[in-house]
Amino acid sequence: MFGNGKVTLVGAGPGSAGLLTLRGLESLREADTVVCDRLVSREILELIPLSAECIYAGKESGSHAIPQEDINRLLLREAQRGKNVVRLKGGDPFLFGRGGEELELLAKHGVAFEVVPGVSSALSVPAYAGIPVTHRGYAASVHIITAHTKAGSEAGINYAALVQTKGTLVFLMGAVLTEKIASGLLAAGLPPDTPAAVIEHGTRSFQRKTLTTASELANVPRSFESPAILVIGDVCALSSDFDSFSRLPLKGRRIVVTRSREDSGRLSGLLRKLGAEVIPYHCIVTEPLPARLPDFSAFEWLVFTSPRGAAAFGALLSANSLDARVLAKLKIAAVGASTAEELKKLGLRADYVPKTYGAAALAEGLRTIRAKRILHLGAENVSLTFGASLPLYRTRSAVPQAADLSSADCVTFTSASTVRGFAESAGNCEQFKAACIGPRTAEEAAKYNFAKIAAAESATLAALCDCAVKLLETERI
Repeated sequence: MFGNGKVTLVGAGPGSAGLLTLRGLESLREADTVVCDRLVSREILELIPLSAECIYAGKESGSHAIPQEDINRLLLREAQRGKNVVRLKGGDPFLFGRGGEELELLAKHGVAFEVVPGVSSALSVPAYAGIPVTHRGYAASVHIITAHTKAGSEAGINYAALVQTKGTLVFLMGAVLTEKIASGLLAAGLPPDTPAAVIEHGTRSFQRKTLTTASELANVPRSFESPAILVIGDVCALSSDFDSFSRLPLKGRRIVVTRSREDSGRLSGLLRKLGAEVIPYHCIVTEPLPARLPDFSAFEWLVFTSPRGAAAFGALLSANSLDARVLAKLKIAAVGASTAEELKKLGLRADYVPKTYGAAALAEGLRTIRAKRILHLGAENVSLTFGASLPLYRTRSAVPQAADLSSADCVTFTSASTVRGFAESAGNCEQFKAACIGPRTAEEAAKYNFAKIAAAESATLAALCDCAVKLLETERI
């Protein structure tokens, strides 16, 4: 296989995992080796499969983890070894991303490559700040300028030509040069009262926006953090009315997700839609258990109390070359909507789902409808108060990847096992607030003296997110 490798340049976008393209995500999932940049966010790094080697090649002004020439040779070497290599770059790889330089050596040696465009910060970051870079009556053109060239030197910018365009000006990599850029534009005739904005950490929960004018840029009373972009033009005046991102209920909040890596995606996505910065803290892992197919003729009902149990059952059927047809005479119960959805992927429709999601409501409902000969399929050491059980997986505590929890606003728990895993690894829980998916999980959290504990109104991920919002509305850390 040596010599048959491939390099894919993937634009990771401005930071938010929701702005990574579908093709970019597909490329990551297929990767053997990932070479990533400094501006690739942790939430996107979480999407890299555990089987892939991840090599950090971040660069910032005056400090390169790996020199560009060595990065080029690294990509070539890994591909020549037969690896499927992803070069993961912030923004778009061809917009001030040096992607063209990396392809030159690959093309010279006949190595296969692909370019996956990324969402550029030049357009997306202003949008997240409520700034449309073009708008009839305000600007008919947009111009994207880098504030630096090779070796971090300042770019030779033709300020007069930019002013004459009368369009929106977007300066990338200019966080420390805002005063110089503004002075150059003003000297070239830009009206001093032209609206301007500096946006730091764009599209991320902790995005910060400073609205000002060209003449006042030098007087903004703080330095700007990289990555930051500078936008100058009349369209900046629309920001206050158009900025929906800043009004999200969890904007600027840091929320810890304690689920296993495999199960954390949906909850993390819901929290990010509400504006939160998600801190992955995978303090539990799930492991499949060896299991034999039961004698289905001995049962009338199959009961599932988690999506993981449903997925594990599907794997068991597949391993035995079976599908849903073998269950034709059985009825199926699911603890809640998420479990029912997972069953649908197997071609199975739940005959019973309690109106109030949760194991207690499920058990009571089965008693009410007089369900008999029940087989529960789910986690080890988790069973109903009646009926038989077939454990398909186990959950155990794990040592999570190091994460800064000191400024976390809230920790979310979806089970008692996530509470125990968090307490064992994080230690003192008194500084944290806990949002729990239900009463049983809240009872477990109460054993560890959390600063504040709240339980969701129903056992769904959406209700858990609402619980976190309400918890942080009532009292700020």
